Amino acid sequence: MRRIDLKKVQTARLATIRDINRQIVLNYVREREPISRAEIARETALQRSTVSAIVDSLQNDGLVEEIGEGESTGGRPPTLLRLRTAGAIAIGAAVTPSLTIVATSDLAGRVLRQKQFSTDPDPHRTFSQVIDCIREFLVENKNGSIEAIGVSLPGLIDPSTGTAIYVPYFKWRDFPVAGMISSATGLPVTIDNDANAVALAELWFGRPEVSDARDFILVLVAEGVGTGIVFDGQIYRGERGAAGEFGHMIIGADAPVPCSC
Repeated sequence: MRRIDLKKVQTARLATIRDINRQIVLNYVREREPISRAEIARETALQRSTVSAIVDSLQNDGLVEEIGEGESTGGRPPTLLRLRTAGAIAIGAAVTPSLTIVATSDLAGRVLRQKQFSTDPDPHRTFSQVIDCIREFLVENKNGSIEAIGVSLPGLIDPSTGTAIYVPYFKWRDFPVAGMISSATGLPVTIDNDANAVALAELWFGRPEVSDARDFILVLVAEGVGTGIVFDGQIYRGERGAAGEFGHMIIGADAPVPCSC
């Protein structure tokens, strides 16, 4: 009988909670800057001591900075915080059937540098080119400000393993996208379905009527059709990441245009 180490489980849970709280605080600063520690604690229901510890950590990592004092309501004026957009840079790669785009962006989502090339039907060649672009960006940012890499692809994607389960257009199956890129660059890599990635971009950086909504469905129409489903501000993936992937449903068996898959 296999024994479960409860101490390890508890440690994992605490680490996960800390990561989630850190993301919540960083997101509040990004969305509502300038904002004080007290406002963050009040709006997130986190304890003030927790918020202060997280803000200190974010400041030490160069992600958040203090910009002065706000208006006082009778007591000590609050210290206001804002995102330090130059504090970290991310690399993103969007792989489509026709084109692959690799770019760097700051914490505000602004694109800083971009390269593109035609997507090769062979995944090894495509992601070798992606890696070449990433290495070029790393050389240009020798100060080490690049923190992570994100990749979006059309099809069934498992973010937990970093695997492209099935990309219909090219018939790629079980390709270890994250593992290949991470091994070559030494950076953490996250991958996701293209519609999910667009839905998250709208949630984080979109128009207020979209970013303020906690529940919505985004329909992505490109070479294929798919949806990004957001419930309570989180992506709903479904079994094996297949939620929203309706582009290969058979509508008419005698349809004149065959599916690419």
